[in-house]
Amino acid sequence: MKQKKIPIRKCVICAENKPKKDLIRIVNNKEEGISVDPTGKKNGRGAYICRSVECLEKAKKTKKLDKIFKTKIDDSVYEEIEAYVEK
Repeated sequence: MKQKKIPIRKCVICAENKPKKDLIRIVNNKEEGISVDPTGKKNGRGAYICRSVECLEKAKKTKKLDKIFKTKIDDSVYEEIEAYVEK
């Protein structure tokens, strides 16, 4: 029987390759702006972050997501990401 391929994505903060299910997708699209994408299927430019407090704190400190999306990210987006990390 053929093995199903597991999609692998890279965390933009720590640069580790992990299965897509273990990461949180942040997406930037024209309609909604920057938001968390729990389904992984929203249209727009996406970036993945580990479900760890360390990566979230590093993202806030270095403003890495601001650089990736080339725009200022509100604290509300970081709070939304934090809610997913705590789950």
